[in-house]
Amino acid sequence: MRVGLLLDAPSRPQGIDELGQKMRRAADDGFASVWVPHIFGLDALTALAALGGAVPGLELGTAVVPTYPRHPAALAQQALTVNTVLGGRLALGIGLSHRFIIEGMFGYSYDKPARHMREFLSVLLPLIRGERAVFQGETIKADISLTTPGSDRMPVLVAAMAPRMLRLAGEMADGTVLWMTGHKTVTDYVIPTITAHAAGRTTPRIVCALPVCVTDDAAAGRTRAAEVYEVYGNVPSYRAMLDREGAKGPGDIALVGDEKEVAAQIRLLAEAGVTDFVASEYAAGDDAARTRNFLKTLLSRT
Repeated sequence: MRVGLLLDAPSRPQGIDELGQKMRRAADDGFASVWVPHIFGLDALTALAALGGAVPGLELGTAVVPTYPRHPAALAQQALTVNTVLGGRLALGIGLSHRFIIEGMFGYSYDKPARHMREFLSVLLPLIRGERAVFQGETIKADISLTTPGSDRMPVLVAAMAPRMLRLAGEMADGTVLWMTGHKTVTDYVIPTITAHAAGRTTPRIVCALPVCVTDDAAAGRTRAAEVYEVYGNVPSYRAMLDREGAKGPGDIALVGDEKEVAAQIRLLAEAGVTDFVASEYAAGDDAARTRNFLKTLLSRT
């Protein structure tokens, strides 16, 4: 199992510089990958293209780029360009986003999201492979080829939680990017579902991102996780995963405890079939340094 970091950039003018510093530190510490969200701050693909040259060897992933505001051909062209700039190190994570964003903020219909994703992938994937995309669906049409310079194979990973989305991730994409999904749910639901639909194809990548805090005060660590990640407990798709886990909120699925306890929790994910563990560090003070030092020890074990 590879170990990476989920990195965010502060929403201020210095944010791009701070993200670059975090990426360079991740590379210096020996992590396999860094993953950058695409929400309301920096454009993830642009940021990775701008900063990725300074961190050779790191896989650089988006977690995740929303599909609705983009035609799949436009996203394919952008991603292929970024992958070329990065020398073939991009992992393209894409996702539906959420109804309150797509309908409430962008003004697009969020009707039948799984249909939308299937149609989106039907255009995106051929173009990523260097093929012509000829497709006419209910919401997306395309008859286009690209001359964007190619590079190494670029994995396309779909953020998936509902059964139909996991099926698409298994049948069509290279795997999934998970967030706020606890161990029991990953083990008993996500991996069996996606693997069943990937039969006969390459084993899907399971990129599992979770909050991590190494501390002697587990109760305080979980309380802080509940505060830092509070918003995710109120988003319907994440709320459904927390309910499936039997968790009251994000604090209950954060990986918290001393080094031995957190290592045991991460080992369970590896044994379940997670291919990439991605840590979201949120500890403060001495626990922040302790958490990073612990995560670095994992690199020699995986």
